[in-house]
This record gives sequence, C-alpha cells and structure tokens, in this order.
Amino acid sequence: MSSSNSENTPLFGTTRTVVAARHALITPDGHVPSAFPAWENATPFVILSPGIGAKLSQILIAFDDSGIARFPADQHEHALYFETGEGSLIAGDKEYSLTAGSFAFVPAKQALTLTSSQCARVTVFRKEFAPHADLETPPLICGSAHDIRSEPFLGYEGAQLQTLLPVDPRFDLAMNIFTYQPGATLPFVETHIMEHGLLMLSGQGVYRLEEAYYPVQAGDAIWMAPYCPQWFVAMGESPASYLYYKDVHRLP
Repeated sequence: MSSSNSENTPLFGTTRTVVAARHALITPDGHVPSAFPAWENATPFVILSPGIGAKLSQILIAFDDSGIARFPADQHEHALYFETGEGSLIAGDKEYSLTAGSFAFVPAKQALTLTSSQCARVTVFRKEFAPHADLETPPLICGSAHDIRSEPFLGYEGAQLQTLLPVDPRFDLAMNIFTYQPGATLPFVETHIMEHGLLMLSGQGVYRLEEAYYPVQAGDAIWMAPYCPQWFVAMGESPASYLYYKDVHRLP
C-alpha cells in the first residue's frame, strides 16, 4: 500500500461509536447515507431512530446545490437547526429564509420542504406529536440562535443555555443550545424522565453516560434514554457547544 493511501485509511475495525441499551455515541466516521423518495440533491443520514430504542429520529441532511428534502404531512412534528449554509423552509403557502444558526419548528400534520442553494448541513429532530385535549396545536416557529439571549444555567456562568423554542405547554418538545467555557461542567449529574437527542456543534469535552465517560467533539451525536445519568465537561482551549432535544410538558 502506498503512503498516500495509508494516510487516508482508518485503522482497521476502529471507531469511537458506542451503542448501548440506553445510550449511544454516534461519530461521523460511521455515518451511512440513506435515500428517500422525492428528495433531490440532499443526502440524509439517519443518526437516531426508533430502531435504536429512541422515541425520536435525528436526521442529518447534507445538501448539494439546489437540494430538496421533503417531509409529509402526518402525525410527526419537526424541529430543525441549520449548522452551515443557507436555504429555505416551505410550509403551506409560507416560505422562510434560513442561514447558519437558524432554527425552526413545524407542527404535526404540516408538510415541510427544505431547500438549499448552497451546501448546507441541517439537523432535524422528528417525533410523533403528543396532543393534549385542553391545548391547541403549537404554531410554526422560525428564528435564529444569534438572536436568542443566553442565560447562566442554574446561575453557573460557565454554562450558558439558549432556549430556542418557546417555553409553552402547547409544545411537547424543547430544543436548546448549551455553551460551556473551557473547564466548565454541567453543575450536577442529571437523571430525569426526558429523552435526549444531541449534536456537538463545536469544541470538545467528555460526556458521562450512565457509568461510562466518552471523549466527544464537534460532529458527534448522542442519544440518552430516560433516566440515563448524564454529565459533561468542556475541555481544550475553546468553548464547547451542543444542540439538544428533549420531550417536555406531558404527564408520563
């Protein structure tokens, strides 16, 4: 084997990906593309799905120029985040321009089309909506993380939380961004009923899932089942940020 080929060949049989019964770390080296009907110049990577034991799906979409991704009008709702590039969201007769840092929520029974005129990367959280008899269906939301003020988490300045979707009982999910200064930690080991889907946006650190500690970096994804003990510390010389989903506002 030539030196040029060996430099680009990973060590045989190695990966940082770990899939356990109640948590998973999915790293980019193992991503496998899917293909969905009516999608054009848009490659989906299904990172999480009910097949792993989750109640949500987490899909990474890599767009080429003039890419189109379509989601049908069914019982699923969608929360999404533009990591890079720019494009548009079409729902009903409305169209919204989205750029890096943009986020959106599209309620159930609403068809959704995403387009990109540049090479964009978009993470989509998809789940079945849990309606409440006394509450209306939540509205479509579009915004930018750049416009969302961060707040110290539990008063801890080193860990800043941006709440992207409204804190409103009509919503049965939340999507937030956590940013940690180097050396900052989640203030305590959390153990709770909410399930998480998570994407590391920038930086690096160590994530505790149950009794295991995993080095993580930008591009890594994590699944946490309900009651999976979790904790994070940012490491390195730059802040670490992650985007995450959780289910909220419904009785168990």
